[in-house]
Amino acid sequence: MRKLLVLTLFLCLSTLGWAQKKSPIGTWTNEEKEARFEIYQCGDKLCGKIIWLKEPDRDGKPKVDQFNPDPKLQKRPVMGLVFLKNFAPDEPNKWDDGTIYDPKTGKTYSSYMKLVGNDKLEVKGYIGISLIGRSQIWTRVK
Repeated sequence: MRKLLVLTLFLCLSTLGWAQKKSPIGTWTNEEKEARFEIYQCGDKLCGKIIWLKEPDRDGKPKVDQFNPDPKLQKRPVMGLVFLKNFAPDEPNKWDDGTIYDPKTGKTYSSYMKLVGNDKLEVKGYIGISLIGRSQIWTRVK
């Protein structure tokens, strides 16, 4: 009887571990493969920064955040820029209530991330409600 109880407990615990949600923590590339991003834990939320650019320089100088609405930030480098902030777990395989900053336009949008496969992440930026906005599927870099 005791062996049966131990076996049942082991099976329950292993099933719980198997059923846990997957994580977007790691390195990703966008659809155009022009950049790579590292998603990481920042406190109890998730954040992301730019870690690689296909074209890191412009006119022999590192790309800077030239379109940022804050003039003080327009000279900061795009490489290393934290552009994903404050993503909280929402439902299995989805993180919401974050923001995404687009250094190509200098605009910040509300955003969510959702794993749509082992190595695919849907990232959506929107204004107001999430029904209207723009999505991209990022691919995990191995």
